Amino acid sequence: QVQLVESGGGLVQAGGSLRLSCAASGRTLSNYAMGWFRQAPGKERELVAAITWSGFNTYYQDSVKGRFTMSRDNAKNTVYLQMNSLKPEDTAVYYCAAQTSSVDLYDLWGRGTQVTVSS
Repeated sequence: QVQLVESGGGLVQAGGSLRLSCAASGRTLSNYAMGWFRQAPGKERELVAAITWSGFNTYYQDSVKGRFTMSRDNAKNTVYLQMNSLKPEDTAVYYCAAQTSSVDLYDLWGRGTQVTVSS
């Protein structure tokens, strides 16, 4: 069974850094575009960053540009989200997702990892 498993979340002070990882088992991710989403309490899930299958192209939500960096290591079947200069408003559950069947449709999801940024 295919699974995406996120790790690396935790509690950090404002201005700190975290690195999230998303590892896949049961299927290679190297052919798929990937995304990191987040959902804060009472808010809708939003796309934070995305990366093409090759890793050559990335997208970032305006609020994280210059602070977050998404990357992938297809040999390790893992994608990453490096988060620097964290702010309390970055507090959310972070999910990774894959586009396995069609463009712009994320149809494979992890269970999420909690990121909490204290002020």
